[in-house]
Amino acid sequence: MYELEKENLRRFEPYIIQFLRPSYIKVFLTTYLDEESVQRIMSEERNSVTSAAQMLLEKMVQLEEIGWFQAFLDILLSSEYTGLHAAINGWDFQELKSLQPFRVLLDRIEPSITKNMKPKELITHMSDCLTHRECEEITAAEEQSGCVAASVRLVECLRRCDKKWFKILKMALDACNQKLALQLLEQEGDSKCVSEDEESMEGISTLCIQYKEEGESDDGLLKSSNDISDQQTEGAGLVTGLCERSADRTLREYQKELVIAALNGQNTIICAPTGCGKTIVAMVICEHHLKTFPGKAKVVFMATKVEVFEQQYKLFLEHFSKHPEIRVTGVRGDMEVSLRAVVDRNEVVVLTPQILVNSLQRGELDSLQTFSLLLLDECHNTTGKHPYNIIMNRYLDTKHTHGTHTLPQVVGLTASVGVGSFKNQQEAEMNISQLCANLDTRVIATVTKNVDELRSYVHIPEKDFYVVETRISDPFIRVICNIMSNIEQLAKRVYDIDSLSSIVNRDYGSQKYEQWVVEVQKRCLLLQLNDAETERRVCRALYNYTEHLRKYNDALIINEDARTKDALNYLQAFIDQVRNAGPDQTERELTGFFDAHRAQLLHLSCEGQENPKLRDLKFILEEEYRNNDQTRTVLFVRTRALADALKKWIDETDTLKFLNPVVLIGRGRKSSQMTGSGMTLTSQKGVLDSFKSSDQSKILIATSVADEGIDIPQCNLVLMYEYVGNVVKMVQVRGRGRAMGSRCFLISSCKERIEKERQNMDREKLMDNAIVSLQNSPEKLEAMVSHIQKEDKVRRECIRQTPEKPLSEGNFQLLCAKCEAFGCFTKDLRVLKESHHIILDPSVFKRCITEAHPDPKNCEGLIKTQKMFCAGCKMDWGIIASYLCIRDLPIVKIKSFKVQDLATLRKYLFRKWKDVNFPMKEFELTEFIPETWGVKDINEPPGP
Repeated sequence: MYELEKENLRRFEPYIIQFLRPSYIKVFLTTYLDEESVQRIMSEERNSVTSAAQMLLEKMVQLEEIGWFQAFLDILLSSEYTGLHAAINGWDFQELKSLQPFRVLLDRIEPSITKNMKPKELITHMSDCLTHRECEEITAAEEQSGCVAASVRLVECLRRCDKKWFKILKMALDACNQKLALQLLEQEGDSKCVSEDEESMEGISTLCIQYKEEGESDDGLLKSSNDISDQQTEGAGLVTGLCERSADRTLREYQKELVIAALNGQNTIICAPTGCGKTIVAMVICEHHLKTFPGKAKVVFMATKVEVFEQQYKLFLEHFSKHPEIRVTGVRGDMEVSLRAVVDRNEVVVLTPQILVNSLQRGELDSLQTFSLLLLDECHNTTGKHPYNIIMNRYLDTKHTHGTHTLPQVVGLTASVGVGSFKNQQEAEMNISQLCANLDTRVIATVTKNVDELRSYVHIPEKDFYVVETRISDPFIRVICNIMSNIEQLAKRVYDIDSLSSIVNRDYGSQKYEQWVVEVQKRCLLLQLNDAETERRVCRALYNYTEHLRKYNDALIINEDARTKDALNYLQAFIDQVRNAGPDQTERELTGFFDAHRAQLLHLSCEGQENPKLRDLKFILEEEYRNNDQTRTVLFVRTRALADALKKWIDETDTLKFLNPVVLIGRGRKSSQMTGSGMTLTSQKGVLDSFKSSDQSKILIATSVADEGIDIPQCNLVLMYEYVGNVVKMVQVRGRGRAMGSRCFLISSCKERIEKERQNMDREKLMDNAIVSLQNSPEKLEAMVSHIQKEDKVRRECIRQTPEKPLSEGNFQLLCAKCEAFGCFTKDLRVLKESHHIILDPSVFKRCITEAHPDPKNCEGLIKTQKMFCAGCKMDWGIIASYLCIRDLPIVKIKSFKVQDLATLRKYLFRKWKDVNFPMKEFELTEFIPETWGVKDINEPPGP
């Protein structure tokens, strides 16, 4: 009896014993084991928990009593072993296996981090990963033996935690302002949390869905919670009346269905597929609101990306152009305006949410009660530290704190709902409820009555998978790997780089190798050696070695998905850049490696084997355009370098060059040797306008910037080239294909990637069912939202009551992150407008070199004129700008420097200025005298 269960327990024993603590399930032991065995296991646990867990499993596989296995599952669940319970119940240990890197991380940093934590403060924020019993044990340890003992106990609990604890710990450290411990965790752990397939872009998207992938559903799409409400009839009347009064926009029947709750003044999430006209719905809601409260209404429409802001602002201007009494304006981050004044002068303001956050934090706007209606585009982003959630936290604090208040109505718009991950319908319902709680809504409006009409306008592409081959053997890869191996050996002569990272089995050309390089590079920047000159030389050499390793790894990844010549061109561009910057001895040696193999690499790039992936992609494109020469395609790729490579490939392929491809990439900070530092808004707009309005270009190659919000209506073919993310990405990408008969292909050589996409499709169905369930049970949704809001309020209150750690008043200096050249003393830093950090010391110009800024422009009154670089190693330090009557102000970015405490000589790395551990003075115009800095010529032309 139970032979299958016993066999699986033996099979998965190595995983189970890493998490299970027998004393926590002692009731099970005393029920099914003899007294002597229980005592032996408890005694062994005092020496080794893992050994005790192993003894327990050995006893369990000998049990014959009926019901013991179900009792074991029950005790796991009641003892809060939710992760272990789920793994054993489904015999799927993938989630638990994914925790292994973080346990290794704990082992590495335990001696340091346990000296820098205050566990009693942390555990109030960690109830999602610590059990009640563990929290009590940690509290007792701190009260009886101090912080270090309690920290050791906390680490022990996390090491055996069967839940995803890493991010929770980071958030707790951040909330409790325990910066030293957080810094240790981030420096060691950030690279392990890098997403494998997704390009880092601005905009934060999380999760999920509501429309069927293929075919028709007898039940229609999703049921609106308004169906049983008496307000529906009233709302329908409002819709009809509004449409009769407005000749500009006539709502379709399904759009009328979506606006009913919002027109009744209810906080609402409007959930409908991409391409159905949600922006039109938002404008109609806005117009009705303005006419309902004439002279009093103030509406703000928020878009998460600047690219989408431009698009939506234009639509609002057009919609209200025939209503001169309704003034509409838009505010971007580079505008030197007072939001208070803008709101006073206009009825409708379109902006990105961070602008509103900044105005509220500065006190420029007193509160959200300034507005009467908030419209949040892509509202599924209302989670975590996203600006939407910061705004709504302030909203909820006002609602739950003040006795009387007039808060604005909130309407969110999205093609997907929910946050986080989920495996079953119950978890999906919790995610949706969390989003509703964050947006303070109990209504999710979806199309139920007019499904046929919706489907006649919105076409969901058929989804298919295309498995492609990879090269069988590739001499180009062998040459590059040999170069990388030689570079690693050179680096090891300078320092034991293997000691700087715990990542093993790092194959060349993999994301894991990229993570290893990032970790080694971070650690080498903080090396402290006895001799300062030796330390400077070692740090600079290791930085150069790892930077070259990173580029060779990038080239291997490009070679995997594109042509060998594209990978070689990428490397050549990088080597040329190094030479042009004036290489040091190490860099000359490294460029020599490339030069020695260049002829061989060039031969292989010209004569080598064709990439089978491109052969299959070529076949798909040729067939699609042979069948329909009017096909319009969006080709999604993972990186900017790959987008550039595929454009060149299409342009140089005789049978495909008629497609005349255009590329759409983001404006992000991550630069590439092949694509520069991203596209400007003007360039993006030009590409989109050209693609939408003419037949000249038939294919748009895009990174994730085109996922969300951007309107690309004519496409009937969507190709995802090794491009897979979460469920929300799947729906957004699929939604790019809007024409009748649209199709969507995932093209991949990786079975795991294809399986992940199939899982996304299954999760979409779970989310559909979860929404229907909550809409059918409004009382259940109300209860869940209220409970979540109460818990979140307590959590925010605890964070606010935690005193901020004072900044160090010691002396610090900034050293170049690459070569450790002196930059400035922190006492000479000044902060302008809370975001620009200026070096007051003019001698900095002796330590840097400058060149003309490639994109000079006016931003918040600052006119960028030049870029500044370290004179020694050419590290990018920041910009030179003019402000008011002062020119040549050096404005630096903290990530280009190490911060060194002059008293202890300890070094720190900070990615953002808000995280630094030293105080800085505000910018004062009187400190900058003409004799020192010069005065702008009164006749000097203004910046662009």
